[in-house]
Amino acid sequence: MKITVLGCGRWGSFQAWYADRIGHDVLVWGRAGVPDIEELIATRKNSYLTLPESIALTTDLEQAVAHADLIIISISSQALRGFARQLDELDLTGKSFLLCMKGLEEESGKRLSVVMRESITQPVGVAVLAGPGHVQSYTAGIPGAQVVDSDDPALTRFVVETLGSDLIRLYLGNDLIGTETGAAAKNVIGLAAGMLDGFGYESLKGALMARGAREVARLIAALGGNELSAYGLCHLGDYEATLFSKFSNNRTFGERFVRGEPFDKLAEGVYTVKAMVALGERLGVELPISQALLRIVHEGADPKQELTNLFLRSVKEEFA
Repeated sequence: MKITVLGCGRWGSFQAWYADRIGHDVLVWGRAGVPDIEELIATRKNSYLTLPESIALTTDLEQAVAHADLIIISISSQALRGFARQLDELDLTGKSFLLCMKGLEEESGKRLSVVMRESITQPVGVAVLAGPGHVQSYTAGIPGAQVVDSDDPALTRFVVETLGSDLIRLYLGNDLIGTETGAAAKNVIGLAAGMLDGFGYESLKGALMARGAREVARLIAALGGNELSAYGLCHLGDYEATLFSKFSNNRTFGERFVRGEPFDKLAEGVYTVKAMVALGERLGVELPISQALLRIVHEGADPKQELTNLFLRSVKEEFA
């Protein structure tokens, strides 16, 4: 089957590598002049993997969209709205999109599938991919599991059957609200985990996991989703990869932030935390971890004091 991948950073280049590995005809697009695609065109390599010669590379967006009916998007979440409007200028007849980013739109708090629906006027399929996994592990042959979700069960099953394999077992999602919200929120909890690492408070990460999942479950329920999704692959299932792994950008950002060290890679949680807090305020949902992180990252609050205060809050029942 022909598959196009739009975006060629860490996760986009992996999606291309993976789709080729399981036998698909793959074309990768990157914006002309951007280092990611220029490096791949010149060497077929980046710092994560080497693309085989069977994968085509292009900077022509129209050519890339025309290549396939299943199109994987892997770009910054905050760039999706503008990019989707650009896609809408092309012929998208019969196309379905699989969004591989995990985030909420910073300004609106909207889920990425909603952003796609609002930005593309043509009838297209939209699905999302969520769950744990690092490029470094998958390319080393270490298997994993993820979940696919959409508002169309037939599309969900099609994507699972097309992209599932012995390397990545794909599950059928049935709660798009919960899947997208949980996937975005795990990046926020990852920031806090990195901060605990930076202070040498690793033993508190267990409490962070438990309370973080409860916090996200409350938000999912308030949005109209199934709060149990917070305990599935999209969120709790991704904690090992996000809260503990040396490969996690969000965890690493948090650790370096409290140590005063620079970090120049994309950490989606930095943007998502703004959207989560705004949603919580709008819906009347208490999000103490997210609120503390917002104060730390965006308002200059003292990280150690804010994190300590989280564990010194007034006594309450665990599942109240």
